[in-house]
Amino acid sequence: MDLTPGRWARSPMREVEPVTDTSPRTLPRTLLRQNWRDVIFLHWQVNPFEVAGLLPSGTVPDLHNGRAYAGLVFFRMQGLRFAVGPSWPYVGEFNEVNVRLYSRDAQGRRGVVFLSLDCNRLIPTLLARSVFGLPYHHSHISRHQHPAGSRLIYRSAPRRRSGASYAWIDVEQRPYSPSTLDSFLTNRWGLHESHRNRTYYFPNAHPPWKLLPCTVLGWDATVFSNCGLTRPSTEPISALYSPGLPVRFGMPERMKPFAG
Repeated sequence: MDLTPGRWARSPMREVEPVTDTSPRTLPRTLLRQNWRDVIFLHWQVNPFEVAGLLPSGTVPDLHNGRAYAGLVFFRMQGLRFAVGPSWPYVGEFNEVNVRLYSRDAQGRRGVVFLSLDCNRLIPTLLARSVFGLPYHHSHISRHQHPAGSRLIYRSAPRRRSGASYAWIDVEQRPYSPSTLDSFLTNRWGLHESHRNRTYYFPNAHPPWKLLPCTVLGWDATVFSNCGLTRPSTEPISALYSPGLPVRFGMPERMKPFAG
């Protein structure tokens, strides 16, 4: 579906920042450090009008060639810690599955909006919900990797709600140059989040992604239905794998609404 919604296209904002493989801004202060490992990105094209109703105040859908996308992302979290100090044993190591949309704000910053985040550790789930207002859910998440390393499976089943998710991929070990769509979907330098009736922007920074294409052998995106999205009925339009990278998050910034 190729829709370019005039209502938000006319919203007053600064020029939208370019899509770059490193952050266009420096983090003045690092709040958290973490490592994302064995990352799977599955994406589907979605109705931008559906997306617009799910975004925080002060943000609009970020479109690629007039199209909106929703992502189902699986990964292992490692080494979660504050900027200074050791990593948090047990608490800072977990599997995560998230559903995300793509947003931009009045300052032209591109970001992601999380509709759901599944985590198999209770303490980080509770902390992320209470401190940052992120929609984390305590879930059973299993991860299995073939000894040769090319095949990888994640399964997630929330403990107190419906909405399973599943990805089974075969990574293609060949030279690969990311497309403009790949870059648009993965190079995101912050997240927009609504917490206590206010919208915040959390900046991040990390090295360039190493992305590899993958063949999807199986998938389940039932969790989309719990997030206000139409459950996909077709294969993902994009499927990527990354061995991972280190990530830094900066201090959250309270956003101002669009003028006018």
